[in-house]
Amino acid sequence: MKTRLQGVLLAAAMAAGFAFAAPALADPVTIVGPVLKIELAKDGKSADATLKDNKTSLPVTIYITDDLTLDKFKDKRIGIGDEIRTRFEKGDKNLSRSFKKTAGC
Repeated sequence: MKTRLQGVLLAAAMAAGFAFAAPALADPVTIVGPVLKIELAKDGKSADATLKDNKTSLPVTIYITDDLTLDKFKDKRIGIGDEIRTRFEKGDKNLSRSFKKTAGC
């Protein structure tokens, strides 16, 4: 009886753990397209960049928080019209994991 109860509790704990881990394990989405708009936050610690997805021709807004990309926005190494390859976690804010020029930067 005790072993069976332990097994049930272990299975329940694992199921709960997987339920919370599933969003973290989601595959990032990759798109390529030109930058349509860049909006830096007033504090300079984040930005929203809108890209036109080359596959669907739809605009996609990406939320960026990494310092390297923000520095590239500030000193104009990445600007409107540049073709970008980005990987992001799809969600409410589309949080960027990678944001680079396709030709390199």
